[in-house]
Amino acid sequence: MNTTPHCRWGILGAAFIARKNWQAIRDAGNATLVAVASRDLSRAQAFIDECQSSAPHPVLPQAMDDYAALLARADIDAVYIPLPTGLRKEWVIRAAQAGKHVLVEKPVGVHAADVAEIIAACEKHHVQFMDGVMFMHGQRLRRLRSVIDQDVGQVRHIATQFSFRGDDEFQRSNIRAHGHLEPLGALGDLGWYCLRFTLWAMNYATPVHVTGRIHSETQQTSDSPPVPLEFSGSLTFADGASASFYCSFTTSNAQWAIVSGEKGLLQVSDFVLPFSGPQTKFSLTRSQFVLDRCQAHMHEGREVTTLDEPSNNAPGSQESGLFRTFSTLALSGKIDPHWPHISLLTQRVLDACLTSARANSEMIHLDK
Repeated sequence: MNTTPHCRWGILGAAFIARKNWQAIRDAGNATLVAVASRDLSRAQAFIDECQSSAPHPVLPQAMDDYAALLARADIDAVYIPLPTGLRKEWVIRAAQAGKHVLVEKPVGVHAADVAEIIAACEKHHVQFMDGVMFMHGQRLRRLRSVIDQDVGQVRHIATQFSFRGDDEFQRSNIRAHGHLEPLGALGDLGWYCLRFTLWAMNYATPVHVTGRIHSETQQTSDSPPVPLEFSGSLTFADGASASFYCSFTTSNAQWAIVSGEKGLLQVSDFVLPFSGPQTKFSLTRSQFVLDRCQAHMHEGREVTTLDEPSNNAPGSQESGLFRTFSTLALSGKIDPHWPHISLLTQRVLDACLTSARANSEMIHLDK
């Protein structure tokens, strides 16, 4: 009999990403899913039925059609909120007021002021807050920290790209291109990961200035604001290190990160969603140029490290690690301020990049 304490979860919204986290809650080892709420009861029930047929929970979660009623339940300790960004602040604050710990999708808010308000509410009601960046909780990222510190050396540049190609129908109707519901478009949905990886690699130093550029955007309706479909940005840090990132809804699948340092080059080809399989990988390159009389040789010096870590949908995957880490914090009763801090920092940098882009790529300075 399993006597491990379990954090009892509710889900607000039946978004696509919640399907993956349905199983992640089951696989965490210290979490139980109690209920799923949607504004439409049939949608909540359909979500549960479909997910249960694929990754069954021991006890069938209950379908609900009222977010507030889910938050009022005494048998729920924490909520996962994948609602659209435009609706997120209201329900995160209401969850905190109800005494529920909150795990929320990213971007956390429409702008940093939203995030600051969210964090203040969570602090006031003594509940844990965290955003849902899964790669933060994988075995690979923990290994990469020591690789950067010991083998890459002082970081000089970080480059990232996260992109996928949405078709014309995506631009016309997908929620991620809707100006009121997801006003940050590709920058919020994909660029958040690029910025988070960059800030993590830099030990969460605040950039001294950033620039951004919108390469293309879309406007679904005449009364909704345009959102970025394709965005690039650059960051400069106080120690002279720099970073560049590119995110896009119009470019083929890519999710790579490169960290260049004084001693080596770290490459991760799938830093957001690991390529399917029972292992994750990364490479470290320390090339050497050798000149022998009239012959010139560039020796690659590339080493690939493979970790026994499932890519997804299994115990030990990064998404199960996310819910295990959060559930542990919720059960402990001790709030870890690190997680809200990095959410706010990520949003501040994202905001500055967008401000720059809207001002013809003007350089934006950030305070610490």
